[in-house]
Amino acid sequence: MDITPKSFKHEYETTFILTPELPEGEHKKAVDKFVKLIQENGGAVHNIEHWGMRKLAFPIERKLSGYYAYVEFQGDAEFIAKLEQSYRYDDTVIRYLTVKLEKHAVAFNKKRREQGFGLRKESSSPAQTYNNN
Repeated sequence: MDITPKSFKHEYETTFILTPELPEGEHKKAVDKFVKLIQENGGAVHNIEHWGMRKLAFPIERKLSGYYAYVEFQGDAEFIAKLEQSYRYDDTVIRYLTVKLEKHAVAFNKKRREQGFGLRKESSSPAQTYNNN
């Protein structure tokens, strides 16, 4: 009989800011590197959002802007320490935050993904947008 405790998977979201000096293709490669790390350690990625270059609220390491990325995933609690350690060792990451989600936040994120939050809905013609008759 096996009495070793089983590892429970929890829902997490992580947001990290990359240095603005990287070329556009390098930002996506850096995000893909962290997504691959999550998947290699038994995590399941639900959503990846590239928020792009944004102005920082205050200077960080003398930088006024940064490339924001957001990832929702499911993984083991022990893995979070490894993920955050990889953020610390990577010179391209200037800030990060990983949060364990409660059930209401998980439901909200699922609903948000299903409704296409953040995606622009294009109208068929510009006249439909401005015509209020």
